[in-house]
Amino acid sequence: MPAHFQLLKTDTATAARRGRLRTRHGVIETPIFMPVGTQGTVKAVTPAHLKEIGAQIILGNTYHLNLRPGSDLIRELGGLHGFMGWNGPILTDSGGFQVFSLAKLRDIRDDGVAFQSHIDGASLFLGPREVMKIQENLGSDIAMVLDECPPWPCERAACVEAVARSYRWAQQCKRIAEDSGFLGSGHHVFAIVQGSTFDDLRREAAESLAALDFPGYAVGGVSVGEPEPEMLKQVGATTPFMPADKPRYTMGLGTPPQLLKMIALGVDMFDCVLPTRVARNGLVFTPDGPINLRNERFRTDPKPIAESIQNYTTNFSRAYLRHLTLANEMLSGTLLTIHNLHFFLDLMAQARAHIEAGDYGPWHRAWIERYEADQEG
Repeated sequence: MPAHFQLLKTDTATAARRGRLRTRHGVIETPIFMPVGTQGTVKAVTPAHLKEIGAQIILGNTYHLNLRPGSDLIRELGGLHGFMGWNGPILTDSGGFQVFSLAKLRDIRDDGVAFQSHIDGASLFLGPREVMKIQENLGSDIAMVLDECPPWPCERAACVEAVARSYRWAQQCKRIAEDSGFLGSGHHVFAIVQGSTFDDLRREAAESLAALDFPGYAVGGVSVGEPEPEMLKQVGATTPFMPADKPRYTMGLGTPPQLLKMIALGVDMFDCVLPTRVARNGLVFTPDGPINLRNERFRTDPKPIAESIQNYTTNFSRAYLRHLTLANEMLSGTLLTIHNLHFFLDLMAQARAHIEAGDYGPWHRAWIERYEADQEG
């Protein structure tokens, strides 16, 4: 059996990597962007749309799916793959970030997090055992450990405590997944490196987690309010100390230029709600930067959004798509989401091709320069 992750090529001028990740539900070519399907659906699009535009793996949200409809029900109905009709790989987060960001009240303890449901205020608890059981019920191809995501800015003492707690939870999650047979039966569990803006804490966290030999590793605690230079600095302070023979995932970001910059720092996997969220407001991506279809100048524009991105949305003019957006038609969200996700997925395909060709460095710098040259915002 080949290793679950193969590093096929590393760029000589940057730390960009071309890899291949094997899961129970298919092979993932990296670098890759993962559309976010928070509640068992990528908003506004069907699994068929996702296949058409080349999605290889999508995300589910442990926190939300366990609250509604419940992971036991999903397990009874075939796991998340069968429940939502997606036969490709699925990554599920641990639910930790949502506990911290959405809960009205929370109590972070050494054994987990007690919190209140954002739906009905019910008292709930998520610890390593609960998190791994939920993800086992969902049938996740890649399950994330429970971690504590420090806010930004963060005092060093609080960050030291969060890093230590996250390490203990990672140890427990891995042991629980091994004991249940979940880890070892083709499912992967990824650890999460925290450390906020403290380079030494990020290195310490990465090295200690690497010693636990997880199937993959994520950079956590970025894009939580810090400016972009600080975010990139945190990623760059983390990836050199992650195992080179394991996939590296940066959680919850970012813009197209940010993705290319993070690929250059050695990241393989990304997810973000940005392309789906802004699509529902009429913002779409082009190689010359994002455009807002609500603007008057698109009222009579006969062109597709971007001629270089060929999918079902290409059949429609900017003028028609603007009309749908202004009329608040549901079709607008579907068509613009198809385009935006395809734009992100196509960008990853281009990145893979240029890493293979050996010119990722100059290509990604030229791509970013064009994209940022004349943005309307």
